[in-house]
Amino acid sequence: MSSQLDVARPETEVVVDRPWITLVWNDPINLMSYVTYVFMEYFKYDRAKAELLMLDVHEKGRAVVSNGTREEMERDVAAMHGYGLWATLKKDD
Repeated sequence: MSSQLDVARPETEVVVDRPWITLVWNDPINLMSYVTYVFMEYFKYDRAKAELLMLDVHEKGRAVVSNGTREEMERDVAAMHGYGLWATLKKDD
């Protein structure tokens, strides 16, 4: 006959790694058509989504263009810089 013991498990705090985001900021240099092109070329967004994000950049001053791990967002920011866009990353709120 086996007996089961109730074993108390310590309470553990689960820390969820919030995703990081890439922000593209408005600048006075790049044309709206070029920003749309970059979003389509790099992120593979369709024209409608790329244009909506470009309009956020133009009208609101910035747009969240991607989210994921910190390493992925660092790669996306570097790519945006390579295209001549102003981009930063931050932990999502």
